[in-house]
Amino acid sequence: MVIDLFFVFVFLAVMWFYSPALTWIVLATIPAYVILSVFITPILRHRLNDKFKHGAANTAFLTESITGIGTVKSMAVEPQMRRKLEDHLSSYVHASFRSQNLGNVANQIAGLINKLITLGIIWWGVHPVIDGNITVGQLIAFNMLAGRVSGPVLKLVQLWQEFQQAGISIDRLGDILNTPREPGFNPNRSRLPSLQGAVSLEHVKFRYRVDGPLILDEIELRIRPGEVIGIVGRSGSGKSTITKLIQRLYMPEAGRVLIDGVDLAMVDTVWLRRRIGVVLQENFLFNRSIRENIALVDPSIPMERVVAAAKMVGAHDFIAELSEGYDTLVGEQGSNLSGGQRQRLAIARALIDNPRILIFDEATSALDYESERLIQDNMARICRRRTVFIIAHRLSTVRACDRIIVMDKGRIVKQGSHDALLRQNGYYAKLHSYQDHQPRPKATKIKPAPQNMRFISSHPERAPFQVDRNASDKPKGEE
Repeated sequence: MVIDLFFVFVFLAVMWFYSPALTWIVLATIPAYVILSVFITPILRHRLNDKFKHGAANTAFLTESITGIGTVKSMAVEPQMRRKLEDHLSSYVHASFRSQNLGNVANQIAGLINKLITLGIIWWGVHPVIDGNITVGQLIAFNMLAGRVSGPVLKLVQLWQEFQQAGISIDRLGDILNTPREPGFNPNRSRLPSLQGAVSLEHVKFRYRVDGPLILDEIELRIRPGEVIGIVGRSGSGKSTITKLIQRLYMPEAGRVLIDGVDLAMVDTVWLRRRIGVVLQENFLFNRSIRENIALVDPSIPMERVVAAAKMVGAHDFIAELSEGYDTLVGEQGSNLSGGQRQRLAIARALIDNPRILIFDEATSALDYESERLIQDNMARICRRRTVFIIAHRLSTVRACDRIIVMDKGRIVKQGSHDALLRQNGYYAKLHSYQDHQPRPKATKIKPAPQNMRFISSHPERAPFQVDRNASDKPKGEE
C-alpha cells in the first residue's frame, strides 16, 4: 500500500505533463472520497458496535445454555431456550446484515465516483483531441493513469472500514487488556525461611468497589500457629473474604494482614500461596487423571504420597474400585465423578503439599455423612501442626475448633470456644438452637381418600398422596 501511494504521486506528475486541466478533474474528485468516509464512519461505527453487542449476547447465552444443560433438561424448558437462542441469533444476523450492507453501499459509492472520473476524462478530453493539443493515445494513457491513481484511493476506503471494525474490537478488549496485572515475582519481596502459621489482621477494612458497602469493617484478629479456627455467620457476613485476604487474592482497603509478623504486602504471593491449602465448596478438577489432579502442585510427587493423601480423606476406596484406579480420567470439570468424590479429591489435592495454613470453605457441605464422618475422624491428623480455618454453616463442623469466630455484617461479634459461646447466650447460641433444638412442626392428620380417588405411587407401602379434586388449578386471584 505504501508503494502504491508513492506511485500515485509519480502518476500525477506524468498526468500533469500530459494535461494539467484533466489532472485537476482527477484531483477534484479526491475530496469526494474524504467526504464519503467522514459521512459513513460514525454510522458504520454505530452499526458495528450493535453487531458486536448482539454477537456477545448470543455467545454468552449459548455458553450459559450449554453449561446449564442439566437444569434446562430437568426443567423441560428446551423450547423456551430454543426460542431465546433464535431471537439472539436473528438479532445478531440482522445487525451483521445492516453493517455489511452499509459497507457495500460505501464501496458502491466509491466505485461510482471512480466511474465518474473516467466519464469526466473522456468528456473533457475529447476537445483537446479535436483541437490537436493531445493525441488519442495520450488520452487513453491519461485515462489508464487516472485508474492507477483512483485504485489506491478505493483500497483506502475499504481499509478504513476494516480499521473501524478492528478499532471497535480492540476497544471491547480494552477492559481486559488494560486491567492491571497482578505483580509477578519481585526480588524485593521476602520469602520467610519457615512459615509457622501465625496470622494477624489489624484494623482491616475491605470493600469490592470504591462506592460499594464495607464487606469487612475494623477486623482485629490474632491467630496463633497451629490453632484451628472456625468461622460462622450469615451468608455475606465476610467469612470467605477473610480467607481471600490471607491468600492475598484481595488487598485490604485499610489495615494490614500479617503472617508470622510480616505484612503480606512485603511477601512474594506465589511463595505464599504454595504454602496455603484451600478447599472450596465447589472445586475445579482438570480433565486429567485422578493422580494428576491430586498431585497438581508437583507432578513428580511419589505415588505413595498421593495414595496417603487419598486415604486420609477417604478417597482411596472408591478410586481403587475404578477400572483404571488413579489413572482414571475425571472428565471435564470432574464430570465422571460424583460431587462427594470430586470434593474428596480436592481435599486430597490441598493436603498433598503439606501446607502450613489450611482453609476449608464449606469443604464438607457436599459430602455424604459417611465421608464427612471419615474426614472428621481424621481431622486431628489433618490439622496437626497446621493453622486451619474452617468456614461452615453447620455448627457441628466447627464444634471441636480451638476458637470459633462469629461474624455478622462484616464484624466479629463474638469469639471463643463452642461451650463458652453457648454460655454467653448470644448470636452463636441462637444459631445452635436453630440447628439442634428447633421444635418440629406438628403432624397433620390426613383424611382418608374417597373410594373413587385414583392414585399414582411408586411406593405402595407408603401412604398415598391425596389430591383434592375440587381444588382449582389456577393461582390465587385467577379464579
